[in-house]
Amino acid sequence: YRLAANLSQEAVGVKMGVDRAYVGLIERGEQNVTLLTIWGVCEALNVRPAALFAEGLPSEDGDGQPRSD
Repeated sequence: YRLAANLSQEAVGVKMGVDRAYVGLIERGEQNVTLLTIWGVCEALNVRPAALFAEGLPSEDGDGQPRSD
């Protein structure tokens, strides 16, 4: 979703109030996150929390919905 939104890890980190490295850890699955962190990710990426748990890849138009292809 971050790439579909054309955002850098730094930009997401700024929106979340965390360091870029922390965003990288989350993306790589190397950091356990709380529900509050998930909420912050969703706000930063402008997606619904359910979208992060849906199967598929983010749409190219960045609408927060998985692609159906």
